[in-house]
Amino acid sequence: MANIAPLTPLRYDLGRLSGGLSSVVAPPYDVISPSEREVLAAREPHNVVRLILPEGEGDTRYAHAAESLGAWRRDGALVRDEQPAFYRHDQTFAPPGAPAGAPRIRRRGFLALVRLVPFSDRMVLPHERTLSGPKEDRLKLFRATRTNLSPGFMLYRDARRELDAALDAGDPIAEFDTPDGVHHALAKVGRPDAVRAIVEGVARSTLLIADGHHRYETALRYSQEVDEATPGASPRGEHRFFMTFLVNGDDPDLVVFPTHRHVHSLPSFSFKSLERDAAGLFHVESLPRDLPADAIVAALASAGRRGPSLAAASGDGRAVVLTLRVEADLSVHPTLGHRPAVLRRTDVTLLHTGVLEPLLGITPAAQAAKTNLWYPQDARAALAELRAGKGNVLFLMNATPVARVREVAEAGEVMPQKSTFFYPKVPTGLAIHTLDPARQVAG
Repeated sequence: MANIAPLTPLRYDLGRLSGGLSSVVAPPYDVISPSEREVLAAREPHNVVRLILPEGEGDTRYAHAAESLGAWRRDGALVRDEQPAFYRHDQTFAPPGAPAGAPRIRRRGFLALVRLVPFSDRMVLPHERTLSGPKEDRLKLFRATRTNLSPGFMLYRDARRELDAALDAGDPIAEFDTPDGVHHALAKVGRPDAVRAIVEGVARSTLLIADGHHRYETALRYSQEVDEATPGASPRGEHRFFMTFLVNGDDPDLVVFPTHRHVHSLPSFSFKSLERDAAGLFHVESLPRDLPADAIVAALASAGRRGPSLAAASGDGRAVVLTLRVEADLSVHPTLGHRPAVLRRTDVTLLHTGVLEPLLGITPAAQAAKTNLWYPQDARAALAELRAGKGNVLFLMNATPVARVREVAEAGEVMPQKSTFFYPKVPTGLAIHTLDPARQVAG
């Protein structure tokens, strides 16, 4: 079903990096603040942030990225690895917000090329809505650099873990730590029998986009542009493939974390009215006043084991847990009734379609534009900001299980934006996939 291939990427010449890979990699472009960009750019003259977030006014910045990339290839900072291979990448980390000494988790995946196909082919499955702005920005960068700089993140299915042995065949390349406390180990899997086993194993699965929806859609659009401009291009031209970090979605150690919703700038808001109006759809459990974030999250987790739930906190210390009533008939609900059955009982859909829209007046268009919403991942920090007077109300969420995400995607549906938080992010700069239609992908 899924069509993947090994890479022959551009990679940093490690012999030239006094600070190792940690000095040149960066988080995904869309989570880097202006101050973080400055720190990354100052770390090493060849830090990849200069390519993914180039300097310059307007569209001139895309040309600057192309100029930097060309210069780095000419001076040997970036070199072509001509042996087709997958790149195994292990990330060992503590869960976000975990106390000191908490057990660390290892997430194993590998960088690969995925054949670009429309979502309608049902081989690559999205699970969230996307916005046009980020796609236009990334498309301009694709056009200027003719490279796929930042990998996507997708999940394949391998319940019996049949690919583990092939992935273990890698030769270590580098180990390094990033400022977020994550330990990274990179290895090259180039042995032909291992490559073949991985290709054939993933081909039995569909691929679920975990992160990078915008990047995938942009790559698909760019490949179509190149096809139109290059009649007779090879079916295995580089431009037809997208660089992706692939992880076994059936791995019991794979964890997903929640993204919360901090509502702000409403023309009027009453927490008491929210409690009253929510009672028609939810069982409302009031929590003791001034509970810390960890206690609210724990109460929410307990409620989530009984049914779809979310928590709401006010700036004056009040908090409630909202759990969907067992007897609720969502098919006749004025807003939820219009949503497919597979979505109605997901926590994020209940919040967006059952609370934000009908009770707080935040329309779907406003939700998409993030007019009244911030999306924090740190519950403690968000609650502290709320109690310091920032915003109107904070909705704390349980994580959406991977199995539920796949169920929605396989039904051909999508959840609201930022329904999942796969941590840690996959660094940019481990490999760069060029998009030359004259170069063929191995296979």
